[in-house]
Amino acid sequence: MKIQEKYTAHNKGKFFISWGGNRESYSKSDVTFKGKDYNFTLENMKAQDKPKGWHVDYINPARMTIPQTNFRMGYFISDHYSVAVGVDHMKYVMTQNQTVNVNGTINTGSSFDGVYTNTPTVMTEDFLMYEHTDGLNYVNTELSRHDDISSLFKIENTDKIQVNLTEGVGVGLLYPKTNTTLLGKQRHDDFHVSGYGVSAKAGLNITFFKHFYIQGELKGGYINMQDIRTTQSNEDSASQDFFFFQRIIAFGGIFKI
Repeated sequence: MKIQEKYTAHNKGKFFISWGGNRESYSKSDVTFKGKDYNFTLENMKAQDKPKGWHVDYINPARMTIPQTNFRMGYFISDHYSVAVGVDHMKYVMTQNQTVNVNGTINTGSSFDGVYTNTPTVMTEDFLMYEHTDGLNYVNTELSRHDDISSLFKIENTDKIQVNLTEGVGVGLLYPKTNTTLLGKQRHDDFHVSGYGVSAKAGLNITFFKHFYIQGELKGGYINMQDIRTTQSNEDSASQDFFFFQRIIAFGGIFKI
């Protein structure tokens, strides 16, 4: 009698899709603001994410872009390798009222006009509010490897439960909607391709009944944005680069069409 091969024995030809949430940490960043009447850099600016916590918005179609989320859709090109596209919807918020050293010049007719040379300055709301909160959108492509490690847990029937180790690398564009109030100017309120990112990840995937899974990931990377829109004027822009570290929990499905 021929033993039927398990569905989970091979991955090639399968599709997968997932949705989840994340928390982020960011390195300090030098941020340069340029315009007709100013050109200055904030040194070692601190920022954090904007968590929503456990909330129904993650599954509410009308409000799914409000939390920090991760969407991914991919295809197995072999039993061990997949290619996927997705969006890491992160949020980046400058720490308000921090003191940073400022270098450059401001000549906008405001109380902040002057020449700054490593000048300690408090980031009050009148001076600057700076957020990528709708969001810091990393639109990326990933190549990942997957390995079944169920035997390490003495799991024999992987069609009921399967444990997989996954690692991957990614590259993509940053498409943020930046909320910036700079020196009292009216903010630019639209999505804009601002730069690029690269990333690497490692995770653990647990698949139940062949088709449903939960996946936890640790993901780090580098973001470089040289064309951030800050105000309504095309002459105004900002630039920065920094490292990020994500913790992700996602739920998904895997299937053949």
